Amino acid sequence: MASKHGLQGYVENRTDGVSVIVQGDLKTIDSFSNDILRLAPPASQIKSIEINEVKIPGFDSFKITGSKTYDNQITEVSPDIAVCPECLADIEKDPGRIDYPFVNCTNCGPRFTIIEGLPYDRPKTTMKSFRMCAKCKSEYNDILDRRFHAQPIACNSCGPAYSYKDRTKSLGRINEILQEVSAQIASGRTVAVKGMGGYHLMCDALNNNAVSELRNKKQRDAKPFAVMFMDLHTVKNYCFLDDAEEKELTSWRRPILILKQKKQLSAAVSDGLNTIGAMLPYMPLHYMLFRVLKTPAVVLTSGNLSDEPVIINDLIAEKKLMPVADSILSFNRQILNRTDDSVVRFIDRKITIIRRSRGFVPRPVDLKFNVEGILALGAEQKNSFSLGRGNQAVMSQYIGDLKNHATYDFFIESIDRFSKLFRFKPRCIACDLHPDYLSTRLAEELEKELKIPLIRIQHHHAHIASCMAENGIDDEVIGVSLDGTGFGTDGKIWGGEFMIADLKNFKRFSGFDYIPLPGGEKAIEEPWRMAFSYIHKYFGDSFDFNSMPLFGIIEKKKLSLIREALDKKINSPESSGAGRLFDAVSAILGLCITARFDSEAPMRLESAINDETNDFYPFRAEKTILFSDTLKAVIEDMKHKSASVISAKFHNTVAQVILEVSKQIRKETSINKVLLSGGVFQNKYLLEKSLYLLNRNRFKVFTNHIVPANDGGISLGQLVIASKTRR
Repeated sequence: MASKHGLQGYVENRTDGVSVIVQGDLKTIDSFSNDILRLAPPASQIKSIEINEVKIPGFDSFKITGSKTYDNQITEVSPDIAVCPECLADIEKDPGRIDYPFVNCTNCGPRFTIIEGLPYDRPKTTMKSFRMCAKCKSEYNDILDRRFHAQPIACNSCGPAYSYKDRTKSLGRINEILQEVSAQIASGRTVAVKGMGGYHLMCDALNNNAVSELRNKKQRDAKPFAVMFMDLHTVKNYCFLDDAEEKELTSWRRPILILKQKKQLSAAVSDGLNTIGAMLPYMPLHYMLFRVLKTPAVVLTSGNLSDEPVIINDLIAEKKLMPVADSILSFNRQILNRTDDSVVRFIDRKITIIRRSRGFVPRPVDLKFNVEGILALGAEQKNSFSLGRGNQAVMSQYIGDLKNHATYDFFIESIDRFSKLFRFKPRCIACDLHPDYLSTRLAEELEKELKIPLIRIQHHHAHIASCMAENGIDDEVIGVSLDGTGFGTDGKIWGGEFMIADLKNFKRFSGFDYIPLPGGEKAIEEPWRMAFSYIHKYFGDSFDFNSMPLFGIIEKKKLSLIREALDKKINSPESSGAGRLFDAVSAILGLCITARFDSEAPMRLESAINDETNDFYPFRAEKTILFSDTLKAVIEDMKHKSASVISAKFHNTVAQVILEVSKQIRKETSINKVLLSGGVFQNKYLLEKSLYLLNRNRFKVFTNHIVPANDGGISLGQLVIASKTRR
C-alpha cells in the first residue's frame, strides 16, 4: 500500500503494536491511513490508528524492518485462520503448490496453534524446523508478494507433509493418501485425522452403522456429533440457514454452527435432536478430501476418548486413537497450542458462543479498566482461565472438565504457556467460591507459593460480571443467572438466581425454590430423580406416583430408596438450580429419564418444541419462586396435550418468571438494565422469549455474545470482579 501511494519510510512489528513511519504530503498520508482501515484483511481487527508527527532523517524507499521487543509489552496473537480463496486456487495452479495440503499466505493459515513466543516470527513457531526453499524464501522476502512474512509459508519442496497408516500399510504421497481415505470412509470405517488444533475422528455422516460404531468406540452414547459439509449448498440442503448464520458459517473463523435440521443425516448423528452442528472445510486438506469423497458430509468429532482433551501428540494419537479408528492421517508439524473447534449458535439473530476456541482464541476482550496481573482460574466444568494484561482480558481456549486428570494437566500446562507467551506475572488470583473445585485448590496453592492475594468470587455473580464486562457496563444491574450448579453464599447449591449486582458486590433478591438432589450428583445424571424430588416436595405422599408413566418404568425398590433418602435427608443436598427444574420436566414428559451427556434433558426439552403458543403455566414469584402450580398444571396437561405444547408452555413460564421478578426489582430499585447469563441461556427458545418479553416491557437487556454464557465465561467475570475488589 505504501508503494501504491508512493510513500517512503518503514513499518515494524513491535510487541506493543505496529509502528509505521511514512514521509509524504498530508493528503496522501491521510488517504494511506484510510486505506489501511478500508482494505485490511478479513481476519484483522484494527482498534485504533494514532497519528503523530515525528522528525525523520529522510527515506528513499519503504521497508519492513526486523521485529522489536519492548519489555513487558505484548501485541495480540492472531487466532488460526481458515484457508483463503487465493490459496485454494494455488492448489490448482501454483506449480510448487499443486495438491499441496499446507498452502497458506499472510491472510490465512495456522497462527495460535503453532506459536511459541512473541514477536510472531518463524523462529518462534513450530515451522522453525522446516527450512525454506529458494522459491518460498523469495516470496517471503518480496514486499509485494501475498506471502511476504507469512510465517508458515511452505510448498511441496520444503514444507510439512502428511502420512497415512493403517494396520497393514503406510502411505506418503498425498494423492494416494486421499484415495485411500476416501475408500476407508466409503466402506464405513473411521479415520483419525490430524487437524489444525488437534486430532479429529472422521466417518461418513450418512452411514448409520459407521456413526453408531464410532459412538460405541469413542464411548460417547448420545451427544450430537459435529458434521463437516462439503460446501454451503449442501449445508442448505440439510439445514435451515439465514443470512447472519451464513455469514458466520463462511467466515474466516469457520466455527461449528448449531442449525435447525431440515433433512436428516444418519439418525445416529444427532440422536433425535432437531439441530445439526454444521461446519465448512477450513484446511486445504478438507477441500482436497471432498474432491474424492463419495459423501457430501462427514462426522468430524474431537479426537479423544470421552471427556479427555483433544489429542495433539502424534505418538499418543497412534496409541489411543488406532483402537477407535481404522487408520490415522497425520503430519510432521507440531501442534503447540491445543484448540477444539469453536461452537456457536445464533439467538435473536446475534452470535452466542457456546465453546470459545479455534478462530476466537487468543483474541482478547477489551475492558474499560485495568486488570493487569490478575489470574482468574474459572470454574470446574467447561473451564477456561483468564489473564489480565492492561485493559485486556486474555482468555484461554476451552479447557474442559477439570475432574478429568488429563484435562487438569492441560489446564496447568496452558496457564504456564499463556504466562510465557503474554509475559504475564500474577499479582492476584481470583477463583470460585466452591471449596472443592480443583481450580480453587490450585488458587490456594498459588496463594501460598507466590504470596499474593486470593479473591474468592461467587459463581453467579461471576456470570453476571462476564456479561457486564463484554457489554462495557459498570453500574448496578438486575442480574438473572440461570444454570445448573454454583456454590452459594449460604453453603447451598444455587442456579436460579435474581440479584442486584455491580462489578464489586451483589445482593440476592430472590431465587428458585430449593429442591433436594436425591443421591447428590447422581440426580443430575438421572433426571427422573429430580422429577420425583419436585413432586415429593410439592405434593408429598398424597400424590399417586403410580399414575405417572415415568415412575412405572423405574424399579420400585429404587423409588422407595429415593423416598427414604428424601424423608430422612440422606445425601440430598438442596439446590435452586434452574437446570434441575428443566431436568425434572424433561423426565416427567418422558423425553430424558437418564442423561447420557451434560444437559441432555434440557436439550431434549427444547428440541421437542414445534408448536407456537404464548400460553404459560401458573407460578408464584415471591422471595422464593415456587413451581408447585406449574408442575401440577404440567401433569394435568399430559392427559390431553402433546409434549411439544407442554414444553413450549413450560419455557414460556420461565420467561414470565424472569419478567415478573425483573419488574419487582425495577419497582423497588428503579434499575432498568437486565443482564441474562448462565448456561440455561444457551437455550434459543427461552432466551428469545425472555428478550421479547423484557424488551416489550421497556427493559434494557444485555446478554453474552463474545464469551460463553456457560461456565466457559466465568473466568472473565472473576477477573473483572477481582479488579474492583483487590487492594
